[in-house]
Amino acid sequence: MAQLPDPTTVRMRPLPNLIFASRWLQLPLYLGLILAQCVYVFHFWVELVHLIEAVFGNDVALQKLISSIGYKTDVPVTSLNETVIMLVVLALIDVVMISNLLIMVIVGGYETFVSRLRLEGHPDQPEWLNHVNASVLKVKLATAIIGISSIHLLKTFINAANYTDKVLMWQTLIHIAFLFSALAIAAADRVMGGGHGARDH
Repeated sequence: MAQLPDPTTVRMRPLPNLIFASRWLQLPLYLGLILAQCVYVFHFWVELVHLIEAVFGNDVALQKLISSIGYKTDVPVTSLNETVIMLVVLALIDVVMISNLLIMVIVGGYETFVSRLRLEGHPDQPEWLNHVNASVLKVKLATAIIGISSIHLLKTFINAANYTDKVLMWQTLIHIAFLFSALAIAAADRVMGGGHGARDH
């Protein structure tokens, strides 16, 4: 039986080597997403500080919170109430979920399309990274987007008095469209055998 060549010693022809090396053009994109993650972290802490200050009676922080969540009422808000707290907390959860989505795109995308991270044996290696591929990443992203859409929809329903029926209807329809899209992606992945490949990898 002929012995297969060692892939580490095989020299690629110039054109295929150039095409393969072009994957590194994605590196600035992932670095840009890391900067976007930093912006989300900063935004999270600003909102959290405003919430804590409002708890202790800071009117300026309270008005900034009310403005940021788009909460409106006929009665002036002079202190935190349950609705404002719930909307702020949901906004913080929204930031965390988008941040998780960014991590999945950065880590999973880099591992899948650019270069191996070589995290085998690392105690903090994400469990899902063991069997990540383009299909698995696509399904995980669709699931994360549904979670983010659910938070947005819940925020809208809690603050429904400040939205028109048309806005409520369209947000609900868009969320349902996300659900069906995720189901379609998962079904297509299952039909094409992506789910089996991910488990067997």
